[in-house]
Amino acid sequence: MTDDLEAFRAEARAWVRENAPKSLWGTSGSGPFDGYWGGSKCKETNPDILRWRDLAIEKSWTAPAWPKEYGGGGLSREQENILHEEMKAIAVPRPVAGQGLAMFGPVLLEYGNDAQRAQHLPGIARGQVRWCQGYSEPNAGSDLANLQLKAVHDGDELVLNGQKVWTSHADLSDWIYCLTRTDPNAPKKQMGISVILVDLDTPGITVRRIDLISGYSPFCETFFDNVRVPAGNLVGVENEGWTIAKAILGHERASIGRSIARQPGSAQREVVARARKHLALPEGAIPDPLLRDELAALGMLEEAFHLTLGRIQQSAESGTPGPEGSITKIVGSELKQRRFELGMQVAGTQGLGWEGPGFDEDDLQYTRDWLRSRASTIEGGSSEIQKNIVSKRVLGLPEGKK
Repeated sequence: MTDDLEAFRAEARAWVRENAPKSLWGTSGSGPFDGYWGGSKCKETNPDILRWRDLAIEKSWTAPAWPKEYGGGGLSREQENILHEEMKAIAVPRPVAGQGLAMFGPVLLEYGNDAQRAQHLPGIARGQVRWCQGYSEPNAGSDLANLQLKAVHDGDELVLNGQKVWTSHADLSDWIYCLTRTDPNAPKKQMGISVILVDLDTPGITVRRIDLISGYSPFCETFFDNVRVPAGNLVGVENEGWTIAKAILGHERASIGRSIARQPGSAQREVVARARKHLALPEGAIPDPLLRDELAALGMLEEAFHLTLGRIQQSAESGTPGPEGSITKIVGSELKQRRFELGMQVAGTQGLGWEGPGFDEDDLQYTRDWLRSRASTIEGGSSEIQKNIVSKRVLGLPEGKK
């Protein structure tokens, strides 16, 4: 590491430790989705979270690598990574987090026009505007290019009709970036698709929550009934939105992997702590050799994941993740599931609780988190889809015969 980067690390470490409220230390993995999401519908009342946000806004370090004119800090990608490493070192959440910062904002910087960037990016950087993603539809999940939400020109407006599903946090968001069908007669389904920005308070939009088995759900259905938006809300070139869509997915998959990463060794430590708690094990070596073997395998997978994640981040020359991001999505989501499976295994009957006496709050929450983890290998593109991407675009393998 160069002397300049070493000096910046010292500055970042001092600033984070001086300004991050002590009540927030050790409360998160500091991933891109872990922190204050904000928006006009946010009901956050924790004064320490709000103070942490305000101090980072004052420093322009909520979006560290964005240009200063859009509320960013103008830092290099290497400096941004160092800053986030220092937050992760003491496990404090990001001052501002969410899809706007991790996924949509970076793509708008690349593909949006000056007016769109000036309108939307400062609000994202300050946590004032919350964004959600309008991708999946009832008949367009893994086969995303099959989407059918239509957008038709009417003068200076676009009229949207159709439905989106699994729109995370749509009920709490201010805006949505939507993949729409603007040319239904395109020769290939990946063509004729455009990205359109929509204010969720626009007349004709209905949002409904979707319940999950875990008892908590961020997911929604979002319906568009003759929703009229300015034609200027179309991002990039009309009918060529598939390129933008893939760029956003690249950021999403890389972000999911980074958010799962947490602190090196934390997955193994978590399961060891649960084993000692539920199996009444003393300090020292765990007596069960099979459990020791599983814990060692979990630790090795976690270490390999962190090393691979670091190599991918260092090799990225631009802000747009390449297909290698699919590696972190596959391994990160499967690592998360493996951690919860092992944690439930050592809990025994204490992992069966849902509510009522006989179970402490940590065990009840762990059960819900384990159930929620089942979606990790599906959301953001299933593991099967990611393996296809890795085989073709990373390893250069030929497609199989149909």
